[in-house]
Amino acid sequence: MRLVTWNVNSISARMPRVLELLAAEQPDVACLQETRVTDAAFPHLELLQAGYTAVTHGTSSRNGVAVLAREPLDAAPAAVGLPGEPDPSEARWVEADVAGLRVASVYVPNGQAVDTPAFADKLTFLEHAAERAAKLVAHGPAVITGDVNVCPTDADAWDITALHGGTHATDAERERLAAVLDAGLVDAYRSVRPHDGNEAFTWFDYRGGAYHRREGLRIDHVLASPHVAARVRDAWVARPYRKGSKPSDHAPLFVELADDGQPGRAS
Repeated sequence: MRLVTWNVNSISARMPRVLELLAAEQPDVACLQETRVTDAAFPHLELLQAGYTAVTHGTSSRNGVAVLAREPLDAAPAAVGLPGEPDPSEARWVEADVAGLRVASVYVPNGQAVDTPAFADKLTFLEHAAERAAKLVAHGPAVITGDVNVCPTDADAWDITALHGGTHATDAERERLAAVLDAGLVDAYRSVRPHDGNEAFTWFDYRGGAYHRREGLRIDHVLASPHVAARVRDAWVARPYRKGSKPSDHAPLFVELADDGQPGRAS
């Protein structure tokens, strides 16, 4: 199984790039974030013509999440919203069942600035994500994918001092992401590429030539339950989709899983 997660930064603006990726890479599952459209306005027909069905949790604001699959999905998501999240109207969490795997597409709040209400909401969201993660792991094979807006370590930022104590790399954020992992999940990318440097970055600011200077962050993740983590054969960031015509500021993150029952790639 080939899985990809990608913050598209508006599916309306990025639809040609989404179709390009689906045609070229043929993922079995694609998790999208920041779709920025209502469920009614989501481009289901175009995706169906490309061979994908989708479940969505959308809004016309800056948020919205979706799970796409090559196999037919139930019309209704397996779960919508994160229990306990600060603002359920923001459309930041959706789950679908794909080939025996529970897949969550997640867009964690940015946090804006430390010591603000938005930052407190981010921490609360991550706390409830840990609670949900424990339930998913107990239920069976699962992955939580998406834009988590946290660099787990200093190695996941081009220059940790350049963040000036801002969001994405504070102890408070890292502790809460660690709690999500401690619920029984594995960072799929690091499980097979523990020493990657800037090759691991998934986000690059549009300003200042950050992409070409390789000044990025690793904030998009695939977190896998133990049974799924054992199937991870490879993981990579598809950097070419961060350049070219009308790119998102995020690059897609791919994870390749061995067929169930076959061994994954050793780290």
